[in-house]
Amino acid sequence: MNAMELAERNVGEDLDQLMNLDPRGYGVCRVLYPGARTYMGEPLAMKCAKRLKVVLGKDDIVYIITGFVLLPHKQAEMDGICGAMLLARMLAKAYNAKPVIVCPEECKMAVEKLANVVGLHMYEDFEQIRKYPISVGRVLFTKDVKEADAQAAKLMEQLPPKAVIAIEAPGANSKGVYHNAKGMDLSKLEAKTDILFQKCREAGIFNMAIGDLGNELGMGAIKEHLQKYVPYMEENGCVCGCGGGSAAAVAADAIITTTISHWGAEAVIAATAWLLACPELIHSKEMERDAIKTASSCGMVDMYGWLDNCIDGVDMQFHVTLLEMMRQCVVSNLEQFAKNAEWFEKVMEKQFFVSYR
Repeated sequence: MNAMELAERNVGEDLDQLMNLDPRGYGVCRVLYPGARTYMGEPLAMKCAKRLKVVLGKDDIVYIITGFVLLPHKQAEMDGICGAMLLARMLAKAYNAKPVIVCPEECKMAVEKLANVVGLHMYEDFEQIRKYPISVGRVLFTKDVKEADAQAAKLMEQLPPKAVIAIEAPGANSKGVYHNAKGMDLSKLEAKTDILFQKCREAGIFNMAIGDLGNELGMGAIKEHLQKYVPYMEENGCVCGCGGGSAAAVAADAIITTTISHWGAEAVIAATAWLLACPELIHSKEMERDAIKTASSCGMVDMYGWLDNCIDGVDMQFHVTLLEMMRQCVVSNLEQFAKNAEWFEKVMEKQFFVSYR
């Protein structure tokens, strides 16, 4: 390990720790992270950011799958959609990539309005998505499992992706049933986007998933860990009677577990900003506030069902503060690397980081 590799590891550790702060104090993030870290082998957000840096270039299509519809109001939740759109902004700015949001009907207005907030033009026509820069595509995915395979195949043929990212998207269990946090059946409400995700994975396309519980698309990568330690995830642990538990079945090749999926997206944004030495890839605190307000005004609900400016029970100011802490971790490391390089070398002489994971 050299000084730059140590700096990368330190920033990655900082971002992972920040995205796993637990202000609600219910502990699930502390359960998920060890399983994810074992699976990934190094800091989660930084590893995903490095993979995106390798695979993405100008005009490359990136699917960003999101949109978890909740009971009782049958509206999509705040968590996922804001992070997806801010991630789309970063990918467009960093790589001139073409992000395409794949979501249920309930997110239609939010994608359009949030595109304005993050500075991207929004298109649904496939030719326009390919043609125009500084843009984001929108694809409304079916909730009919019988139609999902055909829609996925058509989308992959007409807009072949270089990467697919799921953030707070529903994932069916081994029985094909989608569950909420308390093990209730939501199958009729959810877009069947895990079918698209799995087809991309089988085609060898880089895939990553962000989740904060275990019922999200991609979290099947740590299914045994989920079933052992997270309520409702074990077989027969759900309350709907399907017998499969709430753990998602589809596995992603790369995963990020976090307290709130929104924070996982922002950690990837920050990690990319460090890798490219470009802190301006991290959006402003004003944009963070505007995104949250806009999503709420479009009918996106907090995890408890409220139409207010919260994501997963955490208020706007906490999200803004966390974003600023991530920014400072990136900026400070970039600014101080040269003056600290000699110290890094002396630390590494002590060999602690040879075996540290």
